[in-house]
Amino acid sequence: MTEPASTPEKPRALIGWRLLALLYDVWPVLAMWLAVAIPFVLVDVVISDNVRHNIEPYSLMWWLLWSCCWGAAGLYATFSWLRGGQTLGMRPWRLKVIAADGGAPTLAALWRRYALATLSMLAVGLGFWWAWLDRDRLAFHDRFSGTRLVRLPKRPR
Repeated sequence: MTEPASTPEKPRALIGWRLLALLYDVWPVLAMWLAVAIPFVLVDVVISDNVRHNIEPYSLMWWLLWSCCWGAAGLYATFSWLRGGQTLGMRPWRLKVIAADGGAPTLAALWRRYALATLSMLAVGLGFWWAWLDRDRLAFHDRFSGTRLVRLPKRPR
């Protein structure tokens, strides 16, 4: 009796693990944003001579502040991925960013990944949910940055 040919199992989308890692990474990123905001707030107080107001929404100072916050979060993510393939939030869930060929991704690919993931988040996470439809279970930013997110096996005790 011959055994039926087994079909290769489709890789998992890792959506839940990605969301958990993002939740963990909110905390160090929030701390960085607070540190980045301090000089902006101080400059705004000096310019306006008023300590009882916020930076005016959509002003030049506001756009500069958010650009610097985005850049700080990008530095955290890309250099964490470059150093070991993982941010702090990815470590407990054993997630790692690799290049499409299985090697280490380039810094340019990691910045592309970060920029496209930002766009995915701004589009209500559609780029992340794309992994459920993709034949290789890749999120939008995985596919178009040439990177992959893999789940590492448990270490033996």
